[in-house]
Amino acid sequence: MAKKKFLRKAGDEEDFEFTHDAYSAADAICWAPGRTIGNIAVSSEEAFGMFDDESGDDAVLPCQIIPAGKFRNGAKRWYCKTHQIHWGVKADYAAKAESGEIRCSNYLIKMSYVINPHEIEFIDFEEIGIWCSLPPALSTESIKKRSPKIHVHKRFSDNKQKFIDQDFSAIVCSYNESMGMFENPEITKIQVTPPAAFEFVRSIEEGHIMSCITCQKCGYPHLDLGDFAKKAHKKHFCGNCGNDSIWSAEPIVSTPLKPLHDKFSNNRYITPERTLNLDEYGGLKFDLWSSTPAIVWTANRPQEKGIHVHVYENDQRIVDDTFGAVIYQGKELSREQMWSNMIQNTLY
Repeated sequence: MAKKKFLRKAGDEEDFEFTHDAYSAADAICWAPGRTIGNIAVSSEEAFGMFDDESGDDAVLPCQIIPAGKFRNGAKRWYCKTHQIHWGVKADYAAKAESGEIRCSNYLIKMSYVINPHEIEFIDFEEIGIWCSLPPALSTESIKKRSPKIHVHKRFSDNKQKFIDQDFSAIVCSYNESMGMFENPEITKIQVTPPAAFEFVRSIEEGHIMSCITCQKCGYPHLDLGDFAKKAHKKHFCGNCGNDSIWSAEPIVSTPLKPLHDKFSNNRYITPERTLNLDEYGGLKFDLWSSTPAIVWTANRPQEKGIHVHVYENDQRIVDDTFGAVIYQGKELSREQMWSNMIQNTLY
């Protein structure tokens, strides 16, 4: 979630001089493996100087340290929004004395990034689908493990032809207060990163209880990733301000993609009656996936739940559809097993 402008002073910085540039409007998304960084919207000259290209996975970004209350022993503590870790323990003071700079212990972590990410606007006459793109579950070619991506379908409601049908490293969705999904009025974009999309889809597939809890101090929605997304829990940690006293009424996995999904998806699914026998396409290349639920699905029709198959002949795709049953080597494939294969082929 992007903080768009400075509103007020958050607290006294006491004896420390923090030298980072001001952070303002967001034209970049940054994330680290297994989690989305708390301040994932970065636009300072110092930060952009770290980027070698329009996208990549090797950015080292400057710390953005803010006051964050006190430790249990009463000592003052700070929080690095860029790298999502508190600052103020003895090791931090020792590192400052040695280097002369105030940097968190995660300051060398390498992040993936996209500058000027593709932006989605929700327009009445357009159909939009947003999925987490994962490697194939089964293929005639060697499957190379990769990180998740964000797949977008976009078309006019009365046209079968898609005018966007591609993977992106990350995207943003336009947001305004009238949508009523989040409490903080500063939020103007919803950033969809690979780790957030992956954990959202996995939570649906594996039956985790999802909701979206808001930090009572800064008003930003909370995002659970990595180990925290594998099991519902009551206590949560705010990646935006460092507040570690956020409690949900019931154990949940929290993600801001849940209200986005609930508002722009009809949540109706059907299993198609179509059957495909891959043995009839002997010698041809194919890829197949377990179909996964969309993060956003604005079409006024159900999503299809089954196995999605691509078959190629002379490098042309001759099959591109979702089937309720797929036969391979004389046996019907299991959608659940295909999902498991996709997880094994995914870097996260």
